[in-house]
Amino acid sequence: MKALRFGRHAAIAVIAAGALALTACGSDNATGTAPATATASGPKVTGTLTGIGASSTGAAMDAWKAGFTAANPGATVQYSPDGSGAGRKAIIDGSAQFAGSDAYLKDEEVVSSQAKCGPEGALNIPVYISPIAVAFNLPDVKELKLDAATVAKIFRGEIAKWNDPAIAALNAGVTLPDLAVTPVNRSDDSGTTTNFTEYLAAAAPEVWTDKAAGIWPATLQGENAKGTSGVVKTVTDTPGAVTYADDSAVSGKLGVAQIKVGSEFVTISADAAAKAVEAGKPVEGRSANDVAIKLDRTTTVAGAYPVVLVSYHVVCSTYADQKTVDLVKAFENYVVSEAGQKTAADAAKSAPLSKTLQDKAIAAIESIKVKS
Repeated sequence: MKALRFGRHAAIAVIAAGALALTACGSDNATGTAPATATASGPKVTGTLTGIGASSTGAAMDAWKAGFTAANPGATVQYSPDGSGAGRKAIIDGSAQFAGSDAYLKDEEVVSSQAKCGPEGALNIPVYISPIAVAFNLPDVKELKLDAATVAKIFRGEIAKWNDPAIAALNAGVTLPDLAVTPVNRSDDSGTTTNFTEYLAAAAPEVWTDKAAGIWPATLQGENAKGTSGVVKTVTDTPGAVTYADDSAVSGKLGVAQIKVGSEFVTISADAAAKAVEAGKPVEGRSANDVAIKLDRTTTVAGAYPVVLVSYHVVCSTYADQKTVDLVKAFENYVVSEAGQKTAADAAKSAPLSKTLQDKAIAAIESIKVKS
């Protein structure tokens, strides 16, 4: 995979292009000749598009729906943020026309999707890059420095107090409270959990002995809540609590940890997340039109933040009729366009797709067709 760097000059270019396109964002030619950015001057589409999936992209999804339907008044996008696992199940069983997932389809899920989506199955299209925050509620403490092993011990319940020597050793000069640690995890099948546990399993294997998965290990104690908003609210209401959540959802009185990468501590940001994605590679064994990315959780690239998620829209490679194909293509082309990506970045602090990744996403979208 080519570099996915989203540096200062790239950011300026995206913002400039997005500003020009925002007054005309929406559907492009959804039948197979779409340019790289969506405009309102192309054919309008009508109908209702139904999606189910990740709650982490809630702010971005709201922005995408508003931008798309403004340019296509006869179109409606319905999205239920029931979690990544629910989204993947919905695209496989045909109860949704697209899924939002913070984890790409597993090999066996791709095979299962062929029954509804055709011989090529469902396709993973990256639409959203965002860091996962380790967010905590500590009186008078807004920033902490943590390494992978300490984060793993916190969420395994092996560190019971916030003034534990392991945390203190990483935070010289910080007055840590003698307060119980309350880890809070997602109760639903979550792509955010998949990405977070994937990071812990790779970066702290001597501590995090469970396999990466979308469902939190049942053997671990702690609080739990459904959805991104659920865990953030629980931590906000509970002094001493800590969770993992999409950075766009963390605000107010919660603090956010810097994460040690190599010999440095990296502050969470969209740019740092994009640098981590840059180190990823295409998932092997997938079709030419699948854009799933295997992330390197142990990267030591300067400034990279490896606790990152790439959220996908999972779509069928074929649909039953041309109207659905046109509607899916129009919406997804808007989502990955410069205008759509800037809208998401403004709403959710996400990192816009690089030009290289954007081009791959558009090629995948344009491959969608009617079942033969």
